[in-house]
Amino acid sequence: MNAEAMFSSSTDQWPTPRGFFDEWDRVFSFDLDVCADEHNAKCDDYFDVDDDGLAQEWGARVCWMNPPYGRQIGRWVAKAYEESRKGATVVCLLPARTDTAWWHDYVIPHGNVTFIRGRLKFGDAKAGAPFPSAVVIFSRVFG
Repeated sequence: MNAEAMFSSSTDQWPTPRGFFDEWDRVFSFDLDVCADEHNAKCDDYFDVDDDGLAQEWGARVCWMNPPYGRQIGRWVAKAYEESRKGATVVCLLPARTDTAWWHDYVIPHGNVTFIRGRLKFGDAKAGAPFPSAVVIFSRVFG
């Protein structure tokens, strides 16, 4: 097995599995998808690349966030935390990268974490992702 190929990707976009999103939506009733496009948006209201969710105010909304998993992910996690301090509830689907600065700076001290058992199948993938995932909730309730 080629480990280099297994842990690489031609994209940093990992579309949220619909059934997985629906389970969380039943609990939170999301009204804004902050990282989407017309093909993978999970909410009627969403920010796409042109909108630049990092530059927007998310307001006191209930947000779904499955950010690009590339080098900018730390900026997205910081933004989710910052927007939660302003009144948003942000539920994030993230790779469980517990060794990263963004995990230690934002997730550990401020997030409510649920680790996902097994590996999610993103988009049309036949196999599970090459990384574990977690759902991290940023809200004033959790600090």
